[in-house]
Amino acid sequence: MRYLSQEWLDETRAMAADQPVRPGASARIQYVVTGGPDGGVEYGWELQDGQLLASHLGAIADPDLTITAPYADWVKIAQGSLDMSAAFMQGVVKVAGDTGIWLRLLPITQSLEYLELQGRIRAVTEYPEA
Repeated sequence: MRYLSQEWLDETRAMAADQPVRPGASARIQYVVTGGPDGGVEYGWELQDGQLLASHLGAIADPDLTITAPYADWVKIAQGSLDMSAAFMQGVVKVAGDTGIWLRLLPITQSLEYLELQGRIRAVTEYPEA
């Protein structure tokens, strides 16, 4: 399925249903992807205690965080060739909003469960060129 489509968001949310509960890992996150094959894309995630409750295209009201990066870099992150923490430290990924929440969520991206989930998502995702 096509990266950043609503179908992809729906499927990745379903695939994430087996992620462990992580008390306090809650946030409303707005993702902004610039320079994609069809222009910019925005999508939102709603996390509660590590569970992905909702994911949808478009803007969300009152996000705790807004995370912005170019499409090519989001693809590298999604494919596992660019670490999210490193991308943030290099200034590739821009974070606005409550950075305390961001810093609490980042370690989850290195957990065995999350890395395994990312591998399953990569296996079913098509990444169009920009």
